[in-house]
Amino acid sequence: MLLDFPQLVKTALSSLPNDDFPVLDSRLFFSCWLALVMDKSTVSMRDLFKRVNHTGIPVDISTFSKACKSRSLQIFEQLYQALLVRVRRELPAKKLHPCPIDSTVVGLTSKLLWAQDYHQVKLLTCLEHGSGATEGSLINFGYDHDSNFVNDMLEAIPENGVGIFDRGFAGLEYLKNAQASSKYFLMRIPSNYKLTFEGNAGQMRVGTGKESGVYRVVNFCDIENRAEYRLVTNLPAEGEWLVRDEEVMELYRQRWQIELLWKFLKMHLKLKRLMTKNENGIRMQLYITLIAHLLLELVSVPKIWGSQRLDKLRYLQCCMCQEISYVHWLGKLLGSQRRRARLPRACTYVH
Repeated sequence: MLLDFPQLVKTALSSLPNDDFPVLDSRLFFSCWLALVMDKSTVSMRDLFKRVNHTGIPVDISTFSKACKSRSLQIFEQLYQALLVRVRRELPAKKLHPCPIDSTVVGLTSKLLWAQDYHQVKLLTCLEHGSGATEGSLINFGYDHDSNFVNDMLEAIPENGVGIFDRGFAGLEYLKNAQASSKYFLMRIPSNYKLTFEGNAGQMRVGTGKESGVYRVVNFCDIENRAEYRLVTNLPAEGEWLVRDEEVMELYRQRWQIELLWKFLKMHLKLKRLMTKNENGIRMQLYITLIAHLLLELVSVPKIWGSQRLDKLRYLQCCMCQEISYVHWLGKLLGSQRRRARLPRACTYVH
């Protein structure tokens, strides 16, 4: 069931401890991170801490930076998994539903990270279309090819989900692994793979040599873009669970949803701009970005604002403008008794 933001905060965040550290407890630490990714008026940690320091929360920016480097990811991982369970409940009951799988890369420009041979970070996930759940999210520092993660992403495909892979995951060896798995998959293969007809209609041998295999292959063309698509799948071509070629093509079109997710995370939840200069802090930011996405999937807003992720984010931004910051707003919703400095007259607001 979708909840309004105060209910969602109380349900999801009230489990975070607020007395485990003397200055920057876990609840406040998490609130600062959530403010960094969801508040469009905050473009840096310095902006955020200037605001909270002058309005009654005496946490130094250096304390936050040290916490990003030394604290465990456990609270982020646990909350992420708890929200995933909540989001899955919103999935409409369907026979099969598309689950596009892809990766996005964020470049690392800090000299401190380059000195440790960290030049980029890659985030991989399986997006459950219909619920918005991001299953099996993986974080990888380095230049490892997407095909190295095929087995991990196959495991992330939920029951009755169809894992939809682009050409970056394709490979004859990985096609065999996918065919042997118990999960449904749909993978686009490069146009230079040799195809040979084998027996039954729709069954083709893909590739040559020992790594070749016989699969169901669906071909179609995009006349407007003059592109050919070769799709390999283990979806049944007959029987009670029959999936027709036209339905296979329509499933593949849903792969674009994960590209829209990456665009949203980078443009509106600041994934494109990393806030810290250490590996642990970067992992925290990636987790908090995914958590913010799940919160937006779960939150309910007035219909007049719309129902898309961006509509919900704009509504929350409007509500937050009546507060000083997300940190103060979350604290008030959770019943925090933190000292609050008197605001200048121009900054006061009416409830």
